[in-house]
Amino acid sequence: MKIPFVKMQGAGNDYIYFDCLRGELPDPSALAVRLSDRHFGIGGDGIVLICKSETAHAKMRMFNADGSEGKMCGNAIRCVGKYLVERGLAPADLRVETLSGVKTLHANVENGKVVSVRVDMGEAVFDPARIPVRLDGDRVVGRRVSVAGGEYEITCVSMGNPHCVVFADPQTVDLEAIGPKFENDPLFPERVNTEFVKKTGKRSLEMRVWERGSGETMACGTGACAAAAAAVALGLFPAEEEIEVALRGGKLNISVGQTVCMTGPAEIVFTGEIEL
Repeated sequence: MKIPFVKMQGAGNDYIYFDCLRGELPDPSALAVRLSDRHFGIGGDGIVLICKSETAHAKMRMFNADGSEGKMCGNAIRCVGKYLVERGLAPADLRVETLSGVKTLHANVENGKVVSVRVDMGEAVFDPARIPVRLDGDRVVGRRVSVAGGEYEITCVSMGNPHCVVFADPQTVDLEAIGPKFENDPLFPERVNTEFVKKTGKRSLEMRVWERGSGETMACGTGACAAAAAAVALGLFPAEEEIEVALRGGKLNISVGQTVCMTGPAEIVFTGEIEL
């Protein structure tokens, strides 16, 4: 049986997308492992299923390259918005259901093509129990702790998935070595995404990210939101003003207020069919 797919990327965070509005694929976890391999598969950070929803225009399910199911992916949801709007399956103002709640999107359309998407990513959560992180107190903001085999000053935040933000020069970090140590540290019962971040201007950050289940990726939408929220919490930027976050795969614009909003690109790489 041949199944069509669309390969899309947002700031270099690339996934393989399947239209499952008429029925879901069998064993998407195993399929994610098989297809994400960049030598023996299509190659990507995982797969995304665009499914029917009872509460929104569509539901997004995303599976990491290791087969684990993620709750939310900011770059992926922009691509879902592009897919739905360009195919006439949803209006430019649309809602997408995820495991971390229903997200509101606005697609910026030029000449019938979606060039960027703005997503209301919801509240930045600092409560340690809700992230989760095994530390006491109301918040973990700029706290020095023993983690990943060393001493680091960390800020922990959930954007629908857990993040640990470390302000350090991302270009000098050995991410391949330290990323897995953070991801699997006992401090984080559900593993964690880790962002190494540096302030580069009055309204700008530079960031590299190690994503749980995928390793280092070109970009992470929820990670960029977490980094911006951490920067505001630490007093590096005022709230409500747009922050530009530079990642390996491109730039995202983040504003932090009652909720966190993210604007960034979404592009089709290629389309094809796979044999199941």
